[in-house]
Amino acid sequence: MRLSLNTKFTLATSLLVLAVVTAEGSKLDQGSIKKLDFSGYEWLVRETEGSPAGSRNQYESANAWVDEKGFLHLRIRETPAGWTSAEVRLVPSLGYGSYRFLVSDVSRLEPPVVLAISNGSGPTREMDIEISRWGALVGKNSQYVVQPFDVAANVVRFLSPPGRLTYSFDWEPGRIGFRTVRGAGTRREEGGNADLIAAHMFTSGVPSPGSETLHLNFYIFGTQGVRIQHGAEVTIEKFEYLP
Repeated sequence: MRLSLNTKFTLATSLLVLAVVTAEGSKLDQGSIKKLDFSGYEWLVRETEGSPAGSRNQYESANAWVDEKGFLHLRIRETPAGWTSAEVRLVPSLGYGSYRFLVSDVSRLEPPVVLAISNGSGPTREMDIEISRWGALVGKNSQYVVQPFDVAANVVRFLSPPGRLTYSFDWEPGRIGFRTVRGAGTRREEGGNADLIAAHMFTSGVPSPGSETLHLNFYIFGTQGVRIQHGAEVTIEKFEYLP
């Protein structure tokens, strides 16, 4: 979500439509980095500084953990040295298939807070689900992106409502279908739209597998305007991959 990968974003505003592109590297030392077991997979926890969206963030390994229920927690917290963020990345590259994430309520995140679910291997070979208002006080708080972001058709904004939500994408040759539903959702073959919140199919510019990495990045966007006040925590109850 490989030599290095992290998220560097460029903000493009037009009626609160924003887009993101991945660029800078994590620089993780796999020999000493903290590892977590979550949903049957091993994840590496970031400790080094990074600049997603051009915003300097310090990552702290203590901000990512798995509780007794097996839920993954990502936290943004203030320390004497400043705010610290959280990021984990999946060890194996999984390739084509269905990726599903059951996430706790994200509707009350402060405006500068970003939860990015990213899968890719470079700035123009990445697919993203991003939950954030990018510093705006009102407006839609989520988007699907296929890089490069500066192609207008590659960004679809929507509103994530209160409550547990399942974010997913089905990645196939030449296309990727994003979907957000209430609660634990349904498997893709079961169909049904009763709990559907948003969905979109991209058929242009979709990358093929190539040493991509899945990242879950919880960080602070921007250094001007609206600033974070209280910190934040998000819970990802489950990750599921179906080839």
